[in-house]
Amino acid sequence: MSHPLAPSLAFWRDLTPFPSPLQTPTTSSPRVLVVGAGVTGLITAWVLLDKGYHVTILAKDWASYGSGKRLASQIAGALWEFPPAVCGQHTDAISLQHSKRWCIVAYHIWDAIAASPELSQLSGVKMKPADFFFPVPIEEDMGEMSKMLEIVSSGMRGFHRGAEIIKDRGVDESYGVVDAYEHLAPIIDTDQSMKWLTDLVERKGARLFTRAIKGDLLHQETDLRAAYQADIIINATGLAGLELAGDQSCYPIRGGLIRVINDGSDFPKLNHALTMADHTSNEIVFIVPRNDNIMLLGGIVEPHKNELSLTLDSPIIKRMRARCEAFLPCLKSARLDPEYPLAQGLRPFRQHNVRVERELRPRALNEGDEDTALPSRIIHSYGQGGAGWSVSFGCAADVVMLVEEALLDLPPRAMAMEVTAVPKPGPLNVPVAEPSLFIRSRL
Repeated sequence: MSHPLAPSLAFWRDLTPFPSPLQTPTTSSPRVLVVGAGVTGLITAWVLLDKGYHVTILAKDWASYGSGKRLASQIAGALWEFPPAVCGQHTDAISLQHSKRWCIVAYHIWDAIAASPELSQLSGVKMKPADFFFPVPIEEDMGEMSKMLEIVSSGMRGFHRGAEIIKDRGVDESYGVVDAYEHLAPIIDTDQSMKWLTDLVERKGARLFTRAIKGDLLHQETDLRAAYQADIIINATGLAGLELAGDQSCYPIRGGLIRVINDGSDFPKLNHALTMADHTSNEIVFIVPRNDNIMLLGGIVEPHKNELSLTLDSPIIKRMRARCEAFLPCLKSARLDPEYPLAQGLRPFRQHNVRVERELRPRALNEGDEDTALPSRIIHSYGQGGAGWSVSFGCAADVVMLVEEALLDLPPRAMAMEVTAVPKPGPLNVPVAEPSLFIRSRL
């Protein structure tokens, strides 16, 4: 019996980093229009291209570099996390169940990419230790205990639990940390990775167009499909789901990250990610090495804040830096990145679950004629919030299955809890806090 979180998409088997698609499309292969060029749209396009589809990507904005505005996918902290994530807000049952499966798929693919030194450099993906800290023994927090046990059973490499991690990382004992665990996790240089992904899908044959679409996609589905010769439309536009999907549940969560130099000249070079959630507030400790020379300090979670108006002098940003310095005192001597000291963006959330499903409203062949209505061929993939990189490939795998359904004009189904076969329970070694019983695994 397969594990309920077993990957449904595998690197090398289902997709490759080579410039030609894994399956070469023919003139009769289906054509897909992907709207949105963030991480969700680009990875969805990659998976479809290697499945032999013709793909066109339409986007209002593309990844940009320098001091100007960047995509939300570039602003992201991009530390892979098992849900619920430290900076995530997804707590509904549907999102949690699907996200656990999605993120396992993504974990193994990012891990495979990072395993190749050449691919790791090109993609900006590295596997590094990620440390998670807690103010009480994990056994006293049933939510965190359950999450840790799922991590242990899901194939995360390098898992180790032990209070000595606190001292080893230089965490201030007065901060109130008493327990910790770590495992290897993908950490992604988003600027580098977005450039690589954009180049990759274009080399595999995707056509790229810049265009801003206004209004509900359903009301212009026929025209868009005709204009781009598309059999299917995929909406991967993040916050724009408010308009393009008529989804009033979409809302932003503003985040900000301070960028400091991490070259070893001002404090010992950090190669671990360190995070600690505060369940009583939306201000957390989030310290992540972005690349070889940049460290991110965060983080904040500000629901329904639409303005990108934060500065280094904003009180919440000052508190964020002070919090990181109190947690890890060596950061008090950290220098700001002179070119890009503060990154800020809007995470795309929904009041309901992450949406990876077909359009549920029918399309009418003739306006106002409900008797000739057919299922829409629009598929949505948005609302991933701050977990876009963590669930990317898993969401894309589900989108491919929905594409196959939509091409047959089968009736759409709303996202719901999945019924899975639960493996027969067996003996489980629970990681505990006594040094003699720490769980260790080889990297």
